[in-house]
Amino acid sequence: MERRGGSAVRRWGAALTASTAVVAVALPTATAGAADGPAGINAKGAYLLDSKAGQLWGKEADTERPMASTTKIMTAVVVLDDHAGELDRQVTIQQSYRDYVARTQASTADLRTGDKLTVRQLLYGLMLPSGCDAAYALADTFGTGDTETDRTESFIARMNEKARELGLHHTRFDSFDGNSSHGGNVASPRDLAVLSRHALGNRTFAEVVRSMRSEQKAKNVNRLYTWYNTNKLLGSYDGVIGVKTGSTGSAGPCLVFAAKRSGREVVGVVLNDRTSRFPDAARMLDYAFRTRTALKLRRLPASAHED
Repeated sequence: MERRGGSAVRRWGAALTASTAVVAVALPTATAGAADGPAGINAKGAYLLDSKAGQLWGKEADTERPMASTTKIMTAVVVLDDHAGELDRQVTIQQSYRDYVARTQASTADLRTGDKLTVRQLLYGLMLPSGCDAAYALADTFGTGDTETDRTESFIARMNEKARELGLHHTRFDSFDGNSSHGGNVASPRDLAVLSRHALGNRTFAEVVRSMRSEQKAKNVNRLYTWYNTNKLLGSYDGVIGVKTGSTGSAGPCLVFAAKRSGREVVGVVLNDRTSRFPDAARMLDYAFRTRTALKLRRLPASAHED
């Protein structure tokens, strides 16, 4: 838990951006009241989006709130949208990445100094155990500048630029991983749902976030990393395909989730859900799919990170 490039790629990104913009315009500006949607949702903010039809339900859908590690969805989007041809690029893990997670008491993929992992592998370390060290490695690799500070700050600036491109008017980033030192890392439930819909259009992203477990071997040493997905809704609710947990003291427990049944994809968000983010997500999906589920959550191994 945290402290608390080719033409085909450009066409894909442009198509998804345009598609997302259409959905954003089509959604009603008023948020449906709690009485019109799933009952008993405890989250301060929540949103439910049908990927094709648009808004299904919302609760304070446009209120900006801290989003914790759901921030890492945008971290992955920037890498995949801007650097799709570099997924096999090898990155050397720096001691500063480990020092950062120790200093901030952040969630970690437990990356070891000197190990070389590909960008694709780091995406698993980013999204499954919510590794802030993996986020640091990606920001440092793809940011620009002469120092780590310059590079990570330029990467965060690109995250904000990407948010504007996608029409996310209630989203701002001041970190690459959700550990905000200035309180300026916020998003609305609606924005996070639209962002995640865009992200799920990328095959690599979709493959990563639907993985309950991943083993990745360092390229230069005999070390095997085993990472478990902190999203307990995966494997516990029929049809769930992702997306990301998050939790800090200011944000509370957060969850972005998605499920697909009979070709229909639904994306949901709960922010600051202090008591029941996974059951709330299941209730929201039941509402969307018109079913009732007796939820029994998948347990993480004792060695796995929680987020």
